[in-house]
Amino acid sequence: MNNNTAPLIESFTAPDFVIAGAMKCGTTTLHQMLAQHPGIFMANDELFYFDMDDIAQHPDFLFKEHERLLTHDQARDPKHYQSWYESRFKEASEGQLRGEDSTTYMCSELAVARLAKLKPEMKLVIMLRQPSKRVYSHYWHMVRAGRAIYSFEDTLRFQPSLLLQRSDYCNQLKIIYRYFAHEQVKVILFEDLVKNADSVIRDVCVFLGVSEDKLPSDVSTIHANKGQVPMFFRLHLLKCRLFREGSSKAYQTHFTDAKIKNSRPWYEKIYRKLNPMINKKAPQIRPDHKELLDSYFSKTMIDINELTGQRVFETWFSKED
Repeated sequence: MNNNTAPLIESFTAPDFVIAGAMKCGTTTLHQMLAQHPGIFMANDELFYFDMDDIAQHPDFLFKEHERLLTHDQARDPKHYQSWYESRFKEASEGQLRGEDSTTYMCSELAVARLAKLKPEMKLVIMLRQPSKRVYSHYWHMVRAGRAIYSFEDTLRFQPSLLLQRSDYCNQLKIIYRYFAHEQVKVILFEDLVKNADSVIRDVCVFLGVSEDKLPSDVSTIHANKGQVPMFFRLHLLKCRLFREGSSKAYQTHFTDAKIKNSRPWYEKIYRKLNPMINKKAPQIRPDHKELLDSYFSKTMIDINELTGQRVFETWFSKED
């Protein structure tokens, strides 16, 4: 373990648990379900505190200013960053478990090491999804966020690591288990959350040590991140190629309460009127793309059952899937 990865702080009121990923696996839905429990306080939004300077895994925080490439760095002003992070939990009541979710932590050994150093007894919730379907959902997330500059097929051809690396579950879990005991890690399948949300959320409550009986009766009906697509898809990709800085301001000011965080450039506001996002499901993944990705991921997931203690491989790569 590399102790140099730890935050440069002397004291820190750490969360009790973290939903650490993976991206596009139902983490936001689980977050909102847990937030309904009176014994749990969930910080709003994804915080990204523990991997802000991991530019390999979180390049959104690498931005250009006055011809220089910069990133957020706890070492430059640890008191400011710590104060910002702890303020996300200021409304928590005494006795509540405090949690956050940041889907990039699972991919970042920097983040995992920092969490373990900060609070060795912390619990992690890891959500996994059939990797090929996660990749496709990730692509449409990039479309909505204005980061996709190619079609899905061409993104796989020209920028494969953007999509594939976040589905590298086995290597990510192996890193996590180097820092955390297995009993501190709860692995949940997205497919189980979809099929039986009530059972999953109650199981998570048992894992966290809070009473499942205090959940609202309708908690399993919560569903977050309903899909949207641009009205004119090809125009949207062209715009993203020409104006790639449109979404960077939010990341530059993420660790402040500046109003600019929620503002868009003037051209972005005009563009949104010409080509708005509409409430519509993304098209289904093409069968040949799914087959190609399944062939790849089935070779990288040999250890997934052993790592999760579940029959995951059979669930994801059966012929019926």
